[in-house]
Amino acid sequence: MARISIPLVGLMFLCLWVGIAQSEYMKYKDPKQLIGARIWDLMNRMTLEEKIGQMAQLDRVAATADVLRDYSIGSVLSGGGSVPLPHATAEDWVNMVNEFQNASLSSRLGIPMIYGIDAVHGHNNVYKATIFPHNVGLGATRDPELVKRIGGATALEVRATGIPYVFAPCIAVCRDPRWGRCYESYSEDPKVVQQMTEIISGLQGEIPANSRKGVPYLGGK
Repeated sequence: MARISIPLVGLMFLCLWVGIAQSEYMKYKDPKQLIGARIWDLMNRMTLEEKIGQMAQLDRVAATADVLRDYSIGSVLSGGGSVPLPHATAEDWVNMVNEFQNASLSSRLGIPMIYGIDAVHGHNNVYKATIFPHNVGLGATRDPELVKRIGGATALEVRATGIPYVFAPCIAVCRDPRWGRCYESYSEDPKVVQQMTEIISGLQGEIPANSRKGVPYLGGK
C-alpha cells in the first residue's frame, strides 16, 4: 500500500484552502444582486482606513498607482490646467485614466475610482476641445435649448477622453460682483438660473418618463 508523506498531504491541503479562498463569493461584485445589498456587503468588508480613502479626492498631480491601490482613494480630478502632458491627445487622457483605474482595481477590495474634471464651459482642460462662452454669457442668451445642446457636446468630448464625471453645472445665483467667480453664475435672477439647468439633461441624457425621482441617471454614452 502506497504511503503519502505528511509534507505532501500538507501541501495538498494548502492548495485546496487557497483555491477555496480565491473563489470566495463576493456579493458586492455580483451585478445580479440589489444595489443596497451590494453596498451593505461592501461596507461590512471595508476597514476604517478604506472608508476614509473612499471619501478622499486627489488631484492627478498627487495621485500615483501605489497611493490609489494602498489607500483605496475614491476619486481623482483634474482642476484647471491639470493635464497629463502639454497638448495631450484624447488617447493620452484615456491612457492616464486607465492607469489610475487599474491601480484602484488592484486594491484589496477592487473598488473603482471616479475621475472628475472641470468642464464647465466645454472640455476646457483639453487641447483642441470645443470651448463655449462661460455661464454668465450663456445665461444672457436666455436660451435653455442652446445650453442643453452645449451640455451634450461637452459630454461627448469628456467621455472621449475616458472621463465619466464633470464638475458642472455651477448653479450659483451671484448677486454680489465682489465674489470672484460671478462669471460661473448664469444670472442674478434665480428663474434664469433654473432655466439654464437644462444643461444637466444635455450632460447626462434625457431621464426616461418612468424613471424614479432622486435616482442618479446617465443615458448611455
